[in-house]
Amino acid sequence: MALSQTANLSKTDSLLMVKSFLIWSFTLAVCLLVVGFPLVVLMATVGCLLSIVLQSVMPVSAVLLVAGGLILFNVLAVVIGASVLTAKGIHPKEVKWLSWLHGETEEMQKTIYAACPLTCDIKL
Repeated sequence: MALSQTANLSKTDSLLMVKSFLIWSFTLAVCLLVVGFPLVVLMATVGCLLSIVLQSVMPVSAVLLVAGGLILFNVLAVVIGASVLTAKGIHPKEVKWLSWLHGETEEMQKTIYAACPLTCDIKL
C-alpha cells in the first residue's frame, strides 16, 4: 500500500513540474514577444548587419546561419529560463504579476466621485 502511494506522489510531482515548465515556457515566450519587442528589433538589426558582413565570407548560407542562430538563441533563452524557474520550485501561481495568466482579476480601486466626501458620510 505504501509503495503505491509513493508512486502516485512521484507521478503527480513530475506532472506538476512538467506543467510548471510548460507554463513558464509559454509565459516567457509571450513576454519576449510583447515586452521584449525593442530587444527583438535590436537583434534583427544586429542580425542584418552580421549577415551582410558574413555574405562576403560565406555567400550561400550567411543569412540562413544568422537567422538560425538568432532563433536558436531565443529558444534557448526561453527554455533555460523556464528550466531555472522550474528547478527553483517557483510556480507561476506564486508570482503576483502573472494574475492575467490564471484568469484572476486584480481588484480595482473604488471610484470616489468629487461630491462623495460631502455627501457619502451623511446618515439619515
